[in-house]
Amino acid sequence: MTILFDNFIEVASIILFAIGFTTLLVHNNLIKKIIGLNIMDTSIFLYFISIGYIDGAHAPIFTEGVTNYVNPVPSGLMLTGIVVAVSITAFALALIIRLHSIYGTLELDEIMKIREDGI
Repeated sequence: MTILFDNFIEVASIILFAIGFTTLLVHNNLIKKIIGLNIMDTSIFLYFISIGYIDGAHAPIFTEGVTNYVNPVPSGLMLTGIVVAVSITAFALALIIRLHSIYGTLELDEIMKIREDGI
């Protein structure tokens, strides 16, 4: 049990990823699928930023007397990942708006049924 408490950030990111993945697979509503994808993205960001953190270390700004710094590379990579995730979310929401205007629903099963009946 102490392993779970010592690695609570990793456990939290695994739980968040599982919640997002389950939401992505189980729900038919396209908005809920986007929410699940965003929860998965957030769990990945949390995990990678926690990897770069060193307990008791300082920000990577050179000052006298400080020898232990936090690794800035994971944070920089995750900033890029956040920008990509926001862009994908915006694009997916624009596609969902277009699908709703064409089919009148956000349920994936109903959209597939309308496409089968129309073809």
